[in-house]
This record gives sequence, structure tokens and C-alpha cells, in this order.
Amino acid sequence: MQNKGIVKFFAILFVLVCLFQLSFTFVSKHIESKGKSYATSPKAQALAKQIAKGDKFRELLVYDSLVKAREKFFFDSIADQVVYNIGVRKYTYKEVKERELNLGLDLKGGMNVTMEVSVPDILKALSNYSTDTTFNEALRLAREKQKNSNADFVDLFYESFKELDPNGSLAAIFATVELKDKVKFNSSNEEVLQVLREETKAAVDRTFNILRTRIDRFGVAQPNIQKLQTTGRILIELPGIKDPDRVRKLLQGSARLEFWPTYNFDEVYQFFDEADKRLMAIYKEEGLITPEDTIASAKNKEGGITDSLQTTEADTGLLAKLADSARLQKSKQTSFEEYAKEHPLYAYLIPSYYPDENNQFHPAKTARVGSAAIKDTARVNAMLKRVKDVFPSNMRLHWTVKPDPQRPGILDLVAIKVTRPDGQAPLGGEVVIDARQDVNPTTGGVEVSMTMNREGAAEWKRITAENIGRQVAIVLDGYVYSYPVVQTEISGGRSAISGGGMTVEEAKDLANILQSGRLPAPARIVQEEVVGPSLGKEAINAGMKSFAAAFFIVLVYMFLYYNRGGLIADLALCLNLFFIFGVLASFGAVLTLPGIAGIVLTMGMAVDANVIIYERILEEVRAGKGLRVAIADGYKNSYSAIIDGNVTTLLTGIILFIFGSGPIQGFATTLIIGIISSLFTAILVSRVIMEWWADKGYKLQFDNKFTRGFLTKANFDFIGTRKYAYIFSIALFLLAIGSFIFKGLNYGVDFTGGRTYVVRFDRDVNVPEIRELLANEFGEAPEVKTYGPSNQVKITTKYLIDEEGREVDSLIDRKIYNALRGLYANEINFSHFASDLNQSGKLIGILTSQKVGPTIAYDIKRNAIMAVIFALLGIFIYIAARFNKWQFGLGGVISLFHDTIIIIGLFSLFHGILPFNLEVDQSFIAAILTIIGYSINDTVVIFDRIREYNKLYPKRDLKINMNAAINSTLARTMNTSCTTLVTLLMMFIFGGETLRGFLFALILGIVFGTYSSVFNASAIAYDTMKNKWKKK
Repeated sequence: MQNKGIVKFFAILFVLVCLFQLSFTFVSKHIESKGKSYATSPKAQALAKQIAKGDKFRELLVYDSLVKAREKFFFDSIADQVVYNIGVRKYTYKEVKERELNLGLDLKGGMNVTMEVSVPDILKALSNYSTDTTFNEALRLAREKQKNSNADFVDLFYESFKELDPNGSLAAIFATVELKDKVKFNSSNEEVLQVLREETKAAVDRTFNILRTRIDRFGVAQPNIQKLQTTGRILIELPGIKDPDRVRKLLQGSARLEFWPTYNFDEVYQFFDEADKRLMAIYKEEGLITPEDTIASAKNKEGGITDSLQTTEADTGLLAKLADSARLQKSKQTSFEEYAKEHPLYAYLIPSYYPDENNQFHPAKTARVGSAAIKDTARVNAMLKRVKDVFPSNMRLHWTVKPDPQRPGILDLVAIKVTRPDGQAPLGGEVVIDARQDVNPTTGGVEVSMTMNREGAAEWKRITAENIGRQVAIVLDGYVYSYPVVQTEISGGRSAISGGGMTVEEAKDLANILQSGRLPAPARIVQEEVVGPSLGKEAINAGMKSFAAAFFIVLVYMFLYYNRGGLIADLALCLNLFFIFGVLASFGAVLTLPGIAGIVLTMGMAVDANVIIYERILEEVRAGKGLRVAIADGYKNSYSAIIDGNVTTLLTGIILFIFGSGPIQGFATTLIIGIISSLFTAILVSRVIMEWWADKGYKLQFDNKFTRGFLTKANFDFIGTRKYAYIFSIALFLLAIGSFIFKGLNYGVDFTGGRTYVVRFDRDVNVPEIRELLANEFGEAPEVKTYGPSNQVKITTKYLIDEEGREVDSLIDRKIYNALRGLYANEINFSHFASDLNQSGKLIGILTSQKVGPTIAYDIKRNAIMAVIFALLGIFIYIAARFNKWQFGLGGVISLFHDTIIIIGLFSLFHGILPFNLEVDQSFIAAILTIIGYSINDTVVIFDRIREYNKLYPKRDLKINMNAAINSTLARTMNTSCTTLVTLLMMFIFGGETLRGFLFALILGIVFGTYSSVFNASAIAYDTMKNKWKKK
């Protein structure tokens, strides 16, 4: 083998890179175990008992809240600390988390959301909320059309507008003050349409930036946010989320840009002093002032209980960074714990006092009333909420959006002044007509310059004139981005935001966010899926155990069948698996449960490559060649079959990635990476190892006395019996079609739209009873089926599917609770039943929920059909071109179509008969495409041997060549199919309910794919080629 040195170099390099990338996962898991130990320490249990005062139920709630708060405190406190040092580079915990292997929602629990920017609302805003009857009716018609169309909404709107008024002018509606530079009264409809497309696209981009900023600020580990191909759609994945309702509020809230006058601290300091004293009195009254735990339970913003954790040396180190905090300097004489007992608020919120030349402390004339470490902001919020009646009713407090570079890890609390009776800001973002990243000509710092419209400029002039020498706060979504001192009256409607060490990229993003104030682009959730951490943990345990068992069986089988050659294949397989996980970690890809199934499938593909090579080597040995020559020729003669087979499967993987979303893309990613990795390890790495073994003089065998000569003398007349195969296939085909017509398919919520819930009880339940109870509550019977164990059901309903909003979701949760509460052996309250997975140890109630709107259901169905069509078309073109005969392409595609129809038909036939879920959903389509890729791999190997025999024996009858080719590859076909089938059966049996339907489709695909490759594909190619072959 030439270039062995290069192969060794890249193999070692890949190993080192994968080791480096996967090391972050190991470090992260180690630190997470420490955080869990800290959160669940006896101290938390003792504090929960102290707060609950003998109330056992309250003690459980308090303990759960304390654990979450302590866990958050632990990870917040070490976020910027170095936890991994490799010598040349040090990594903080935050950087380690960013580089670890991402787990999908089905393995980790969390939330998957598809959002759609409301283009109708954008058009309304662009028209300045026109009351034109034709305009509003066209919007209504376009909404109806969108439910069954994938066309752009702007085009649907124009189509509807022309239907209502063929001679109507869009310029009459959109020639507003806001669009005066782009739309004139005499603009043509086509010109206006182009402007509308540009404006809606810009609105989607700005909405994307706002959502990304919000998610980053939300503090989710490893979030994923991306624009989808469909205009206006944004996919958001938030692993580990335990409060989905809070996420819904965060994502669907409108972006509010506001300009506020402020209070100076010297005007309100007495209120903060009073709050500090009152908190001390409250804690003394509750008996919670101790050196170990200074802060009592307090209901935080979300209604939970905020923990007060023991203060460590790290706290005082952080606080010491606040050089302008005179109170902290003064307290250096006393320990932090003692100071916290006397000043519970000021221990965490460092007030803006400063010393004069006589070391007397005075409140500062600044809108910054105090500062706190990022990890303590929630604690400060909870304390301030307890004493909110102390403060003036026209004062509000907002945190800055990010720390000042001079004080890392510290946020400022700014006091804003409400001056209007309605409580609104005197100036809002709707007046901003332009915002762009700029550079301050005086300081050279990065800033964002803004331009306002005429009304805004006049109001901005008034505000700045009234606040000369004071600060004005610029607030977006409740966070202060800047609060500059007004030096002089600002006319002309121009202003700038600077400070905070803003980077160019941050300034550009902020400019985009600011512009969103002038163009409302509300986004609504059209699809969501919530997976509880308990179900996620069960899924990963079942998936990993079944995967490990399947992988072990493959390793043992390869060794038993191929002797020492099998050990080399085993080593290549292990290396392949290592590379797959390493590449997933390197690319930041997400490992999902279907992704684990994809890895199992690539293991089967890798085994197939080794089987093809070993069978060719054995053929060369039987031909009388020496071992070294047999190895060289075996590899050489295997390349075309391996590459062709893997390329066709790779095509299906790429199509899956393009047309799939969420977990399906995760499956496609692992499939693509696995195929490329298996080609490298099976073709190159295994050969280097094999030749090294031979060079060392070790005995190398590829069979044993039990497997030697297996199927080598097979001489079946596959082509001669093709008529019987045709009859069998046609019978199955008709059975499938008949089942479609008379029974239909069990479409999942992906294709129909609706809501699904997985609900678990504390005892076994009866499905008909549940269906009847739900029918009485909803007024219509939802679909109910057992999902896994007999105490767990899956409920699917289309009740109010066209309605949007959190109120609708809450209403349906309440109806399900009202119907099912009596089935629990132990009483369960609504908050625990439908808590949206707030509790990480939740084992009963709603474990997962999913919602798919009718519009996205149509898109998913359309993408599924297109994926299958494009896969078949791509494979036909590749095979026809690669084998230089369209007949091979036709034979391959017809056999694939045969496999697809039969499997879909069997899903229809067995639905309601077999005791597991047989829904036709996105996962099922992924299975179909995987089957297509696998089946064509089998077919290509046989076609490759037919092509070889036709070249070697051009005068021999085509039937003889084809039979000989099929028989000579029969050992490989059986080995590959059996090993893949066994691995899938292991996952099917032990992999949990989530994957069972998906794996059942794959198992059927392996069986019928192997059958069609052997009996149908070559036979069809023969029937279309035989006349032409005879003429030769």
C-alpha cells in the first residue's frame, strides 16, 4: 500500500483532535457531579426543614427550590473560573460547556420551538394599520391560503388582493410616511411588492437577532437557534429547560425600546436604607439570620423560592472589585458573614455611596443605585420584591444588560422615573427610523448612532432639555443598555449609545435590535415539543444500554466469523465510533436518540465495508494467490462497490438533512459523519493495521473451520425464479395499497397538526376509560394509546388547534387534569400535574408535550414527500451514470419504490394490532429514507459484481453473469443484513418506547430491502437489458 505514512499521520491526528474535543465533555461531567453534590448537601436539607417549620409538603417544595438555586449559584460562581488547563491554554467552565458534546432534547430534556414571524402584522404596520376593506380582507384570505400552501405570504396577499380588486393599487395603501423614500403614490404594484419583500425579510432578520439576544441572556447551556428555509420560520432548541412557560413568555414578548428619565441615588437612598433595615427585621422575625445562610426563602419573579446560599471567599473577592463601594470598604473590619447579618440587602447590592475628603460617606449623584455580582441579581430581585412597598410608586429598577469591562462579573442597578400617568415611557422605539454601528470621533470607542422621526426628535429635545446634567436610561426589553449623562439639549433627533466596552459585532446587533422598534415583527410559536428531564434520562439510559449491547454483539460476531481478521475489523469499528463522537463534538452537532440509531446503522455500513473486503480477500486466496497479494487485490477490487454503496446512502443522508428538522437533522448528521468516518477506517486504517500485522509475521486468517466456504458454492437461479418473486412482490404491493384505501395511515401530529401529551400515572390505567373521561371533558374523543408501560399513555387532540396563546395551552392542560385527576392512587394537584417539567425529578403527570400548527404540519408533509422523491431521483441519476446503463438505475429505483410502499402498507396494516406506536411522522420518513439508502447499498454491491462479470465474460449469457454475481455476493449480503438486523433488534427490544416505531420501520426495511436487492433489482435490470445484450 502506498502513502501509508500519510494515512498513519491523519489517523493519529484525528485521534488527538477527537481526544481533545471529547476531553471537554469528561471535564464538564466531572464538574456537574460536583455541582450536584453541592446543591444536594445536608445544608440544603437543614435549611428546608428550618423554613418549612414542620410542614412536610412545604419542605419538599422549599428543598426543590433550594437545590435549583444552589445549583445555579454554583455554576454561576464558577462560570468564569479556570477549570481545565492543558498547558498552552486555560479554559473556564463556560468555555468547557460550549465545547462539550451536545445532547439533544430527547436525551437531556428541554424544549424545541419553531417560531413564525407574523408577516400579516408586519404588513399591517407597514400600511400604518390601514382600515382599507380590501386590504384587510386580502390579509384574511392569505391567512386561509397559507394553511395549505408553501408560497410566500406576501405573494399570497397580493394574489388575494388582485382577486378582490384587479385594478387596485398597493401604493395607495403603503405610501406611508414611514415608507415615503421607498414607495411613491405612483409606484407600480410590482415595485411595492419588492419593497414589501425586502421589509419583511429585514424584519425577520431583526427578530432573529432579538431572539438570539434574549436566549443568550436567558442563560441556557448550548442553545441552538437557526433560520429555516421557509420564510419567517426560526428553529430554537433549548436543552435542559425546566420552565417552558417562562420561555414562551420570553420568546413571544414584543421587543420594547424605551427612553426614560432617571432618579439619582442621592434622591432615593433613604428608601434603600429603609429596605435594608426592614429585611433585617423580617429575617430576624423568621429566625433566618445565621452566619451560614443569611437569606431566607422569598418568592422570586417566577413564583418559586429563592435560596440564600452560604457565602464563600469567592463572594468577598468579587465584591472587593467594586472600588467605588464605600460601604464595602467600611465593612472590611468585620467578616462578610457578620456584615450580612446586619445588612442583608447591602451584603449583595453594593449601594452607590462615596467618601469625601473627611472620609464621610454620601449618596452619589448617579442613576446607578447599586451594583451586584451577576450570580446575585436574582437574590437581590427577590429581596427587593419583599419590601417593594418601601419604594416610591413611580420608581422602577432595571439591571444593565452586561458588565462594564472594568468590572467583570458585575451589573449595575439603575433607577428610572415614571413621569406619565399611564406608566409608559415618554419616548419609545417606534420613533427610531435608523440605527447603525459607528465610532465616536472623540474617544474612538464603538457606539450605536440613532436617528428619530420628527415627532421623536421633538420629544427627545424636550426630554434632554429637562434632564441636563442628569442621566437618561435607554432600556430594551427591561434591560438598560446605556444611561449617559445629558450634557446639553439634543435637537435634530440624533443620539448615540456607547459604553460598556461594546464590540463592533455587539454594536451591529444592537443597531439591528433598535431598528426593530420601528417595525413590529411579532413571532408566534407554531410548533413546540417539551421533553421532561426524567423521560430524557430514561431515554438516554435505554438508548445507550441497547447501543452498547448491539455494538458488543457486532464485535463478537466479527471475531467469531472472520477469525483474526475480525479483530482488525473490530479495532476499525471502535476507532470509527470514537471518530464519530469526536467529530460531533468538534462541529458542535447535537446527538439525539435517532442519532444513536444512525450510529448503529453506520456501524452496520462499516461492517459491510469490512465484509466486502474480507470476502474479496477470501476469493483471491481461493484463487491460489499468496496472502500479501490477496490482501492487495481484495482491497483493490472492493473499492468501487464500497464507494458506490456509501455514496448512494450519503445522498439520502444529505437529503434528510436538507428537508428534515430538529431530531431528524440530528439523525442525518450522525449518518453523514458515520459514513465518511467508516470509509476512512474500513478502507485505509484497517489496511494499514493488516499490512503491519503481516509485516510482523503474525498469522492472519479470515475464516475458521465453521465459516470456511460459507455460501461459496451457492448456485441459485435467482433470475430464473424472478416470475415468482414478481408475483410475491405484486401481492404485497396490492395488500399495501388495499390497506391504504380501506384502513388508511395513522398520521402523527407532525402531519395533521394538533397537540400530544405523554402522561404517566402512579398506577396501571385503562385506555378506554381515559378516552371516555377526556371525551366528556373536551366534547370530542381524542386519540389515546398506551405508550410504553401500562401506566403511561399518549394523548393526541386537535382541540382548539387553530387558537394561539398561553391561555389556550393552560386551558387544555386544565381540561386534561380535570378529566384524569381521579385516576391517580395518590392525590395530585394541578401545579404538579401540568408544571411543565419544573421539577427535574418529576415522574408522574405530563412528561412531554408537543404542539404542531396546521401550517407547519402542511410544510412537514410536503417536505417529507419531496425528500422521498428527490432521494429516488438522485439515486436513479447516480446509478445510471455510474454504471453507464439506465436499466441499472431503473431496477434500483423500482426496487426502492417497492420497499417504500410495502413498509408504509405494513404500517397501515399493523396499526392498532401491534402493541406499540406505528405513527407516520417525521421519524418514520427518516426511517424510509434510511431504508432507501441501505437497500440501494445492497443493490449497488450486486450491480458492481454484475458489471465486473460482464467485462470479464462479455460473450457469456447475461442471465449466467447475473446469477453468478448474485451468488458470489450472497455471503456478504447475508452477513451484512444479519449483523445490522441483530443490532436493530437489540435497540428495538431494549431501546425504549420513543424509538420503537422508528426501529420497526428500519427492521422491515432491512428484511424487504435485502429481498428486493437479491430478487427484484437485478431481475428488472435483466428484463430491460436482455434483448439488447442478445444483439451483442
